[in-house]
Amino acid sequence: MSQAARASGVLGTACLSTFVVNVNTSAVSILLPSIATELGASLDELQWAVTGYLLVGAATIVTWGALGDVFGRRRMFVYGLGLFVVSCVFIALATTGWMVVLGRVIQGAAGASIVASGLSLLSSGTTGPAQMRSVALWGAAAAAGAAAGPVLGGVLNQSTGWQGLFWIDAAIAAVCIPWTWRTVPESRDPTRSRSIDFAGTVLVAAVLVPFVFAVTKASSWGWLSVPTLVCLVITALAAVGFVLVERRIPAPLVDLRLLRNALLVGSTLAILIGAGAIAGLSLLISLYFQDPATFGMSSLVAGLATLPVAAVVVLVAPAVTPLSHRFGARPVIVTGFVFMTAGFGFLAAVRPSWSYWVFLPALLAVAIGLGLSNGPSSSIATASVSPEEIGSASGISNMARYVGGAVLTAVVAGIYAAVSAKHAATGGAPAAALAAGFSRCSIALAVFSAAGIALGTLVARRTPVPRAIHYAAAAAATSHTMPVPSRT
Repeated sequence: MSQAARASGVLGTACLSTFVVNVNTSAVSILLPSIATELGASLDELQWAVTGYLLVGAATIVTWGALGDVFGRRRMFVYGLGLFVVSCVFIALATTGWMVVLGRVIQGAAGASIVASGLSLLSSGTTGPAQMRSVALWGAAAAAGAAAGPVLGGVLNQSTGWQGLFWIDAAIAAVCIPWTWRTVPESRDPTRSRSIDFAGTVLVAAVLVPFVFAVTKASSWGWLSVPTLVCLVITALAAVGFVLVERRIPAPLVDLRLLRNALLVGSTLAILIGAGAIAGLSLLISLYFQDPATFGMSSLVAGLATLPVAAVVVLVAPAVTPLSHRFGARPVIVTGFVFMTAGFGFLAAVRPSWSYWVFLPALLAVAIGLGLSNGPSSSIATASVSPEEIGSASGISNMARYVGGAVLTAVVAGIYAAVSAKHAATGGAPAAALAAGFSRCSIALAVFSAAGIALGTLVARRTPVPRAIHYAAAAAATSHTMPVPSRT
């Protein structure tokens, strides 16, 4: 097979697989009301289908990349595809809500493997301008999948039932397995230590899972109740254990020395906030728009209602790099978080009488804000470290994306359910109760976004000028290993 044919095979496989994974990820929130109705599950239970997926992704994405470097990136990519097929079939056959949640937890590991190994294959198979073009196309496929997911999920739900999405995704992933074996050459990193930080992976999960339980259940348990305090203590102990482990192993999951880099830490926190805010908003509008007491939208109409938001994120992205070059990264990042804060602030005033068209300007403001803040923050994260540390810095940033999505999704789900139930219990109308829950969630998201304004100001105070490799990492936004040439 010629070099050109192999390069095309790698590019096609990586782009198609990341498109499918992102479609699946973004479509699930739209499907939750339908799944809840058919399986008799509560939405409080099913929010773990989103949160669990993100938690597992956060804990395993860097580990999958390390496994690929040591044992073969193609091998780990194919393992991820196989696991993805299994998870899709398991979810499609689910008869209870918790089966869906378990399937999504498995899918979180599969998606992390496909993302980490796919980009590693892509970036190691090309160099120079070809590498930049390939990574940019990969990033575009990921963005297109995220944008198309809610609409495709709605279409399939209406025509085949919610299971249709998972059957089709399973079929596509299954076809990708032999295609990958035939067209994609194996690659490894022979210079990397063969030590894999499985202890770090377990400890990341031990930090995040009880913390998410605490923030989700504290409103009903009580913040000073024994279960809440036990969860927080476990989180604290696991965090201490993680630091101790990472200091002692030869190939740590997170190089703790990088956490002394204020630019990297600040930009990573900005990424966490942005990713968390959009994940929380996606769940919130899916629940609110499809509830019979409010808009009563079908899953298809709700998916179409989110399309302008996704389209704006995609359309803003190409303008970010020129804006950053012209005005600097700090004004662009800060402006992005200002838009997000203003959008959530407007949504905090929601009333039961609002139509979709009243929501739309605020939703578009959030989308513009995400588009403006995400790219510069990602490129700063990699530009702030030495060339040999770009892969590690990118891994930290991408873990933060998963963490932000998991935590803020859980926060939003907990607030929405608790506030809505409280207002309903006092005799409030269902629509008013849901609007109150939406408002309280929007206030929380506005506070997080306002913190991003401060971070953006600090992050970009002495920002190095990003180069091509940094923008490639930002466009990909999910890399673990990106081979870096000596000159870029």
